[in-house]
Amino acid sequence: RSWQRILCRRQWALIHIENQWHENILTYEGRLLHEKVDDPYVLESRGDVFISRSVPIVSYQLGLIGICDLIEFVKDSKGVYLPQKQNNYQPYPVEYKRGKPKHEPVDEIQLCAQAICLENMLSTEISTGYIYYGLTRHRETVIFSTKLRDLVYQISQEMHEYFSRKYIPKVKPSKSCRSCSLHEICQPEIMNKKESVYFYIQNYLENL
Repeated sequence: RSWQRILCRRQWALIHIENQWHENILTYEGRLLHEKVDDPYVLESRGDVFISRSVPIVSYQLGLIGICDLIEFVKDSKGVYLPQKQNNYQPYPVEYKRGKPKHEPVDEIQLCAQAICLENMLSTEISTGYIYYGLTRHRETVIFSTKLRDLVYQISQEMHEYFSRKYIPKVKPSKSCRSCSLHEICQPEIMNKKESVYFYIQNYLENL
């Protein structure tokens, strides 16, 4: 399945190229959830597991930087050696979302990108991660398959191309447009309408 049907390229471009942003109730609730989760000074440890929050990550291979909501480190002899713990641990990225699982793997792609960043930083392999959904209060397991990884590389490459060209793509409107916080900025209902300048001016003058 083409990733163009999975992610809104126009939303990404409006945010990261034009620096446009507008908050609605959904983004506000999501921000509140992350504020509760992303406190880097909250340290947790239980048995063979310790948790790091709000962890900066980077991948020069993907050309991406970001922040992991939470990383669970589980003691594992095949994991990464951590000098501060004097032992080996396997990292598992965890992403928090306010809603519920989506039909398209949007959240899974984001989490996989985080995993690739961690792999590049720690010189390890990460096979799984987790997404916690606020509405269902359930944690979903995500397998970082070859197909999912290929999507991450494909998307990141195209995003870099858009950014270098300062290009804001058009997209086909969908039901999800109504809940997007950038709806009024994007104007998805009218951006694909084809109308000549002549008829636009004529219609404008007739309605004065």
